[in-house]
Amino acid sequence: MIFAHDTELALAAVVALVNSADDGSLDDLDGLDRFVAEWGWTGSRRRTPAELEAVQALRPRLRQIWYEDVDGAVEIVNRLLREAQALPQLAKHDGWDYHLHATSSEAPLADRMVVEAAMAFVDVIRTGELDRLQVCAADDCDDVLVDLSKNRSRRFCDKGCGNRANVAAYRARRSGR
Repeated sequence: MIFAHDTELALAAVVALVNSADDGSLDDLDGLDRFVAEWGWTGSRRRTPAELEAVQALRPRLRQIWYEDVDGAVEIVNRLLREAQALPQLAKHDGWDYHLHATSSEAPLADRMVVEAAMAFVDVIRTGELDRLQVCAADDCDDVLVDLSKNRSRRFCDKGCGNRANVAAYRARRSGR
């Protein structure tokens, strides 16, 4: 494990959130309900179009971190934490041992999501692992990913791009014989 379990889970949730811009999974309130349930978000919910729009608006702001150097990433993370008025505290709930929460459970969902993401990015930056934030290597895909492999070998997203690249390479080798 490279990061604490809650950091790895938060990073996976950020990847899913950012990549949802293209897959349609967060186009309506039902999609947001599924996302919240899948990633275990706790706390209050308003279930309004404004809540959905606020969550959708996080995607490009978080995506930008994948394209920044350390100083740029720090600037974005600090801005996100300031805007959400983050105040880190230890919390224990739902079978989880102590972990960090930096907003109250009554804060708007988008604030809780962005602060959780920012706190995960804090760990990534502090450990000097920003290069683990990558964009899919497939020519026709711009999904983001977090390479948590020990040997830093992950290059493709989870949508089958790696398999398609391997098949294309195999076919190219076969046709060259």
